[in-house]
Amino acid sequence: MEKWGIVFCPKGKNGKKEWQKFAQVLKAKKVDYDYVQSVDNTGVARFVSMMIDNNYKTIIIVGGDDDLNDAINTFMQKDLSIRQKVSLGVIPNGISNDFAKFWGIDGDNISETVDALIRCRTRKIDIGCIHYKIEKNGTLVACKRYFLNCVNIGLVAALANLRRQTRTFFFDYLGTDPLSYIFSTLLLGFQRLDYKMSLKINDEEIDGKIMTVCVSNARGYGQTPSAVPYNGKLDVSIVSNDGMTNFIEGAYMMYNKRFLNHKSVRPYRTDKVIFSKAKHALVSVDSRILSTPIGEFSIDIEQEVVNFIIP
Repeated sequence: MEKWGIVFCPKGKNGKKEWQKFAQVLKAKKVDYDYVQSVDNTGVARFVSMMIDNNYKTIIIVGGDDDLNDAINTFMQKDLSIRQKVSLGVIPNGISNDFAKFWGIDGDNISETVDALIRCRTRKIDIGCIHYKIEKNGTLVACKRYFLNCVNIGLVAALANLRRQTRTFFFDYLGTDPLSYIFSTLLLGFQRLDYKMSLKINDEEIDGKIMTVCVSNARGYGQTPSAVPYNGKLDVSIVSNDGMTNFIEGAYMMYNKRFLNHKSVRPYRTDKVIFSKAKHALVSVDSRILSTPIGEFSIDIEQEVVNFIIP
């Protein structure tokens, strides 16, 4: 077994103590590895790039969805010939671990997860990409950001933003995380529930007031339960605003994996979505808020571009 490169992304402030539970399992399994600890998203990108450049063939992220997102965006900056020789794996250790859950990777069973990583069974997976423009020093600059899970536009992106803000207080200062879910959900009562959007999916043009849009490469945190990251397609859910009661009902149906049956949800499958307008709507990529796009932006997919280690 070749030496792994591990990027550890702690959930709390005491990263050294947190790392010990992973280190003990790795030692028991006789895994040969080098590891670095990242304190922010720029660290993940820098360390992953360094490991690829130093010929590590197996790179493991001990972290959550946003940490995986930083790793994927670093992978996609490398030439295809280099990327094909490297495999990416994850040991879940984040607030959101949706992509790991899709594959049945259990964050509570580190030993089982490490065994799967040792077997190194890989699958080439699809990666979504959002293309957009931002203003920099008075000039429009073209940007792109890759994603494993989904892009949210509208209310769910606003919820993700609230979730991050409340977590800073409840987890970092009080040491409890569930309260941030509750508090951020309560704050939704002060958020707008619809946005003026214009978008094109396949040959259909949609224009009007929309609560939220989810464009997914995987399950999209329950909003696109039929999506898979290996069919070359994006799943899209468009949710209209039929009042707070229907919003609560939709949240309940999402929890019970019946989200697409809700009367306010319109599902699509496509290889590209073009937004000509999303007025005042926040945009999140794998649960992280994106710099507000200016003008038209689009979302598409690149097929089978990363080797991902699966159970």
